[in-house]
Amino acid sequence: MTSNERRLTAAESKGLRTARELEGHLAWLDTITPAALGILAIASGIYTYLGVSSLLEDTGAMSFFAAVAYSIAVSVGIFVFWSYILRLLPSMRTASGFIGLTLSTIVGSLAIIAMSSWLNAAALAGSAAVEQHLAKTVQEYQAALEQAHDIALRGQALGREVERTRLTFEELADREAREGGTTGVAGDGAVARLLAQTTDRLRSLEEIIAAQDARIEAAFEEGNRLLGQMRALTVAPGPVEQRSVAFSEESVRLAGVIASLNQYSVAPLVARAAADLPASIILPELDGGTAALRSTQSETMAAVFASVERLSASLGEAASEVLAIEPPQETAYNPISSADAVIRYAGSFVPSWAGAIAIDLLPGVLVFVLAVTQAAIRSGRDGLSIEETLTLADLKAAINAMRDVEASMGDAESEMLRRLRSERAAPVDRAPDAD
Repeated sequence: MTSNERRLTAAESKGLRTARELEGHLAWLDTITPAALGILAIASGIYTYLGVSSLLEDTGAMSFFAAVAYSIAVSVGIFVFWSYILRLLPSMRTASGFIGLTLSTIVGSLAIIAMSSWLNAAALAGSAAVEQHLAKTVQEYQAALEQAHDIALRGQALGREVERTRLTFEELADREAREGGTTGVAGDGAVARLLAQTTDRLRSLEEIIAAQDARIEAAFEEGNRLLGQMRALTVAPGPVEQRSVAFSEESVRLAGVIASLNQYSVAPLVARAAADLPASIILPELDGGTAALRSTQSETMAAVFASVERLSASLGEAASEVLAIEPPQETAYNPISSADAVIRYAGSFVPSWAGAIAIDLLPGVLVFVLAVTQAAIRSGRDGLSIEETLTLADLKAAINAMRDVEASMGDAESEMLRRLRSERAAPVDRAPDAD
């Protein structure tokens, strides 16, 4: 052993064996990597085509070729991009080069997500996302219908207050007419007429309120019927685009029903009637036979009128409470494409988004694996000279190469000697011709 030769340590030998083993694995994996990248790129292109087709309204030949061209461009872009990264990034030895290519990989991955992954998600979960949009719209319409119905029922509840007060005045009027319950003199006097007049005003308001019951219930039943049809369209079989058209028609009808329910609320009518009630009462002329009776009638009528004013204030306050309830927001169904629906309801379709992104960015995992493997190979070979890393197969290949070189050189030397001999013999052959 010469002074330049040294024996490998156990750690160096182990690292060298590991590096050679990993190189053998990479050599075999290199044979299938391009095919795997091509399959992933084609699959992504197919789903991209489906996503683009859902966005294009026209179904003619131009739209078809546009979708095909876009999907092919995406497939080629994904294949070329990851081919570059798989070859270059794991081979980077400097920190600046590694960081630069890593940033380029991140930017390229974001570009792939922007041009392909969201369309893949639209193809995977587009119909389900549109159906969820329909279901959410149904919930919004149902909430608006129930709120409008609740406001209308609160308005109808004012009728019970009016009825209770009307019965009180009616009873007072009856007692006054039969027994003179307030003035002490029975008969159809001024007080009885005032009480009857107040009773008639309250009865008219009560009848108006009661007349709205049938309309409110009919509108609410119609709204529920339309909601049932919209729910059925949400889960019905068939293309979601066709169901969306029928859904939109039903939503327009339901919006009209909700608007009618808002108009059927009697709270504004009760508020106006309560404000006008004192002014609508006409005080009858005192008709008592004596001054004492007329004084009693006057006091009683003043008390009745004060009671009417209190009733007016009470009804007005109750009506104001109903009017203060915020009416339902105007709900309208807005058709949405499958791609937009997937983006809007992305939280509900996390598995589809994960699959759509994974099919495009899965080669990034291969890049990481290759980078780790190349680092392990370099670690196993660092510090070793070329002579120390040669294997028996490498030596055999080198010897065969030397033999090939020597054989080639021998053939070349033989050819040169033959030519020289030919050139020396040529003048002797031409001598007789010269003579």
